[in-house]
Amino acid sequence: MASQLAFKSRIASTSSLEKIFNAQEMIASSHIAKARAVAMDAKPYSDAIFDAVQALVAHADDIRHPIVGKNEKNPRVAVLALTSDRGMAGAYTSSVIRETENLLDRLDRQGREPQLYVYGRRGASYYRYRNRAVAATWEGDSDKPGVGIAQEISDTLMDAYMTPAEKGGVSELYIVFTEFINMVVQKVRVLRMLPLELVRVDSDLSQEETADTAVDAPSPSSGRDDYVALYDFEPSVQEVLDVVLPKYIQSRIHECLLTSAASETASRQNAMHTATDNARSLIDDLTRKLNATRQAAITQELTEIVGSADALNKEEE
Repeated sequence: MASQLAFKSRIASTSSLEKIFNAQEMIASSHIAKARAVAMDAKPYSDAIFDAVQALVAHADDIRHPIVGKNEKNPRVAVLALTSDRGMAGAYTSSVIRETENLLDRLDRQGREPQLYVYGRRGASYYRYRNRAVAATWEGDSDKPGVGIAQEISDTLMDAYMTPAEKGGVSELYIVFTEFINMVVQKVRVLRMLPLELVRVDSDLSQEETADTAVDAPSPSSGRDDYVALYDFEPSVQEVLDVVLPKYIQSRIHECLLTSAASETASRQNAMHTATDNARSLIDDLTRKLNATRQAAITQELTEIVGSADALNKEEE
């Protein structure tokens, strides 16, 4: 059995960790309400601009614009993975990386050439350690992303998408992020941002489920009678879509950053709550073992004293 000193040392170190875990849990608890509110506040604008862009895509038979597809044969696609800057968030980053790896494998099997973009220090470190080629990385404030970082990411991806194939451009944009459902459930999703496809809205699907169609999105329906899209473009279709496209990309990326930040904070709170409970359970178990060791030592000392007294008594006799 381990010595009392070893048990006391382990109890002290575990108590220190328990305090750290508890502090991290309280910090995450204080941030989650604001992060969730910010993510929910940004959603109406993102949904509105998506509805407008989807209505414009209904003119796809008459419109020739990169927002509905590029005519060039280009196997390169861009994949953006949203990870965290800090640890202690449970399986948050590992889940995003695992889904990103699955997406990259699917694209490789399809004969595509994915170009990886990573947001978050943990994801960047993961791919840097494995010598994976990364086109660009962004780090800092993954739990509190601002408009500036969303603008920077959207500009980079827009440049890659609008660049011709012969100059190294991409033909599609994917984003892997974690959607905040509630405090317990956060779901990793894969969203194809560009080119946009017109998806028939079923009665049993919500608008958001139709909007964020995953990688294997159905092709646009040939029957356009279900869609009423009466638009007049001034000064021209090309100029209107040239203005709408960057705003659409930025709004979608910003929404994904915000919902990922809320998911990261919720994951950190849940992970730290579990870690705090485990640390307390370990302290209780170590304390019981320490008491058992102390009792065994006391019993041993009493036995030795009694034995010594008996030996002295026999010598006197």
